[in-house]
Amino acid sequence: MKSPALPVLTLESFPQGRARRPWYLERLAQHVANFPGVSQPHAHDFYLLLYFTRGHGTHTIDLVTYDLQPGALFFMTPGQVHHWQLPHDAQGYVVLFEADFYLYRYPGGRLFEYPFFDHRQPPVLYLPETETHIPWLMERMWQENTQPAPAQDDVFRSYLHICLELAARQYPAAPATFSPEEPLHAQTLLRAFGSLINQHFRTSREVQHYADQLHVSPNHLNALCRRHLGKTASALVQERVLLEARRLLRHFPDTIAQVADALGFEDASYFSRYFRKHSGQTPEAFRQQP
Repeated sequence: MKSPALPVLTLESFPQGRARRPWYLERLAQHVANFPGVSQPHAHDFYLLLYFTRGHGTHTIDLVTYDLQPGALFFMTPGQVHHWQLPHDAQGYVVLFEADFYLYRYPGGRLFEYPFFDHRQPPVLYLPETETHIPWLMERMWQENTQPAPAQDDVFRSYLHICLELAARQYPAAPATFSPEEPLHAQTLLRAFGSLINQHFRTSREVQHYADQLHVSPNHLNALCRRHLGKTASALVQERVLLEARRLLRHFPDTIAQVADALGFEDASYFSRYFRKHSGQTPEAFRQQP
């Protein structure tokens, strides 16, 4: 018998006892008590913030395990697979929100520009004890969730926006990749390229496709990627394909052929050759790893 597929949760997976909202917030201990299955591997179709205030444990995101400790603030995007191991006295907050909720008020580009929502960057920020603004914002958002009041969506969205902006200020700065003289369009183009990869990696792995979407030549796109990211455009697409392949192989019971089909490959043998070429091992060998 085929084992059940990995759950992909939506906001409807977390009943809130009220009319549907495009956001959810709960204290961590209560959240785990209400939905004990969230400790097991699963994906979701919304953004997630996990702020940890007490206890020590582990949080595994896309096969990488991070320390859970007081002050840890995790950021997750739709589609990522995660699970955690929490101590009995764990405390903190869980915030879930749909992209459209944020985009209703704030520019879409900003949501996608936050460094902690970039899969190439660590999805965690360890806040110092001296940081008091983000804990205060979490508490204010929780109060908005529990005490009925006018315009709660607007107020919650404003708190959320400020929380993300303050977190971005504290996030470790990546090595500078753009010189002051670099045209702004180069920065915008590379961010747009990253967004397009997330949208189309299942259906296209050709740099020409992305260059056409961006209205530049493949050579120009490749030169920008090499100059600012240290990788070719093709390598960035490959990384995204392999990330999704590893998620499916590790967390889903599908056959290799089904994984290949889900990723847009013509057949299982082609997918296996692609995976081995770019990862150094076969899909079967990766799946058998502990």
